[in-house]
Amino acid sequence: MPSRRLSAAATRYVAAVELIEPASLLDAGISLMLIDRDNTCVPRDTRKAPAAVLAWLDDIRAAGIMVCLVSNNFHTDQVRASAAELRCDAVDHAMKPAPFALERAMRMMGEVPERTVMVGDQVFTDVLAGNLAGARTILVRPQCRCDLWYTHIFRIFEHLALRGKKFEGE
Repeated sequence: MPSRRLSAAATRYVAAVELIEPASLLDAGISLMLIDRDNTCVPRDTRKAPAAVLAWLDDIRAAGIMVCLVSNNFHTDQVRASAAELRCDAVDHAMKPAPFALERAMRMMGEVPERTVMVGDQVFTDVLAGNLAGARTILVRPQCRCDLWYTHIFRIFEHLALRGKKFEGE
């Protein structure tokens, strides 16, 4: 049984997704990476993944790690377009921090929580959902400051929760 925990603490803190080395995931026994869309791998202000993120995902897949996009975004067409661009499967309408969409993605990809990592830019959605699903979690800095109005409110509380945390790559 996976270790489910109601915690806002991530397993790792990394400045940007492209700084997560595939070897470090393999060393940790990871075979599935669940990744958030908005401001994690697709900046909210451009809605297109940067070339560095696309190249990084190619390296992740080349290492044998499966990738699945798990997004709270309710615009299915946008999530599907991003998944096609990122060349991965996707689950939208995730309703993170509830763990159900992460559990669905793990079932869909045929993997277990112990071999899964959730990568995202928000403490109170991505990290909390990953922890509740029993997966490891990596918090990255958001790609841009453009966010939904209510995300700006959550960011205030994130700032407090992250005091003293050191992000790899900064």
